[in-house]
Amino acid sequence: MKWNLRLAAAQRDIWKSSQLQSMLADAGLVISAGKMSNLWAGQPVTIRLDDLDVICEVLGCEPNDLLVPEPEKARAQRTATVPGHAAVAGERPTIERRAGRTEPPL
Repeated sequence: MKWNLRLAAAQRDIWKSSQLQSMLADAGLVISAGKMSNLWAGQPVTIRLDDLDVICEVLGCEPNDLLVPEPEKARAQRTATVPGHAAVAGERPTIERRAGRTEPPL
């Protein structure tokens, strides 16, 4: 997922993080300067759904305006999970059993 807060804010004539931070505070969401900086300029690792609701309310937008799917990244990540092996659509992964290990419970 790509975080798109800055673009969503700019489309609503909000050009500074401090301006949005003030608007969020007026709506009851007090955000520290550090967290606001990460939301504005970065890619937050997590965001509370309650906070997302307030942000969407203040900006007059939907979550899909802020979170943009990047399916190509998911595909690349899936391919990179098995070293030296490119994933092929429909191919089942093979499981190599190590000696001395039991199978997991069903």
